Amino acid sequence: MKSVGKTFLLAGLVASTLGSAWAAEKLGYLVKQPEEPWFQTEWAFADKTGKALGVEIIKIAVPDGEKTLNAIDTLAASGAKGFVICTPDPKLGPAIVAKAKSHGLKVIAVDDQFVNAKGQPMTEVPLVMMAATKIGERQGNELWAEMKKRGWKPAETAALAITANELDTARRRTDGSMAALKKAGFPAAQIYTVPTKSNDIPGALDAANSMLVQHPNVKHWLVIGMNDNTVLGGVRATEGQGFKAENVIGIGINGVDAVNELSKSKPTGFYGSLLPSPDVHGSKTVQMLHAWVAKGVAPAKFTEVTDAVLITRANFKVELKKKGL
Repeated sequence: MKSVGKTFLLAGLVASTLGSAWAAEKLGYLVKQPEEPWFQTEWAFADKTGKALGVEIIKIAVPDGEKTLNAIDTLAASGAKGFVICTPDPKLGPAIVAKAKSHGLKVIAVDDQFVNAKGQPMTEVPLVMMAATKIGERQGNELWAEMKKRGWKPAETAALAITANELDTARRRTDGSMAALKKAGFPAAQIYTVPTKSNDIPGALDAANSMLVQHPNVKHWLVIGMNDNTVLGGVRATEGQGFKAENVIGIGINGVDAVNELSKSKPTGFYGSLLPSPDVHGSKTVQMLHAWVAKGVAPAKFTEVTDAVLITRANFKVELKKKGL
């Protein structure tokens, strides 16, 4: 009986040890702007997924290069086996990879792709991000659909595309939007592009103003931009030029920066926004990293997330709540 007791005791100790080791798996999740609702949601769903997998998620803010490299040291010292990161600067890619390798950590990039010293994408690093071209195409198609719904004549309508072509993601979004409009039947000659100095409301407003004054005979405007704020800047410019809300359709991308606009008591030219899926990003990256660390299953080099819902004044509260935003 003593022998049997010892056997059960030993088996219990082994099971306990294995259970503790499994539960003690640690993975990092580093984001550049933790105060943003997008990243708060990524973190929340990364945590939720981690708990379901028995993984501890170590969340660290990395607003600059120094904090990024220090955070990787911290993760290694904490016993983490890998991390997901939305880098504060894509050009930090080589330094992040080198630092991770020095500690034997696995890396998955999310939202923004690393670039090397020559500015070329580091395709060897697994990446999970919004499908930039596809969401741009969706923007163009939604603009066309709303334009047709309002009965606007193409001959009286122009599209204002506020671009930032030096950023690959921005270029692919706006290019996709313009391509979709052309494919739907919008006159290519009536799509006007203007570069913005910054992807925010003031930068886009200045850029849009410079283009609007060149086309005083346009009756209706469609506003294209790489995110909510560039589209909002374009809409503000149309307001400044005397256009009424019913003669402007702006559809942004991101959703979270559109809440104040969609909450206004009176409708504006900002019709809506395409809300991507930070919840999917948070869950998917943790699942992939865990499989890589625990089972040796390397993730795909590129995983596109295409989930996006058009939020408008009619549905934005419900849709944001669904994603925990």
